[in-house]
Amino acid sequence: MIPLQNSLPYDIQMNEVFATQCPFCGQDHVPLPLKPEDIPTLKEGRRKLAIVFPCCRNRVQLVDADSDYLLSDKPLKRR
Repeated sequence: MIPLQNSLPYDIQMNEVFATQCPFCGQDHVPLPLKPEDIPTLKEGRRKLAIVFPCCRNRVQLVDADSDYLLSDKPLKRR
């Protein structure tokens, strides 16, 4: 089970991964520097990824994923 304070909801649209909202600055529909092919490797635990939000340049370490949420190693700020 993914802890909600460490989770980030995401969507895949037109072969791009989007966060529904940036947890740091609050911008909606933020494109993430991930490919849809990266999600299964996160789900399997074979890989950890560091991403930088393009809207506010905050960095997050992703450690796991499911079909709706990405899991960070730390609690994410909510705006």
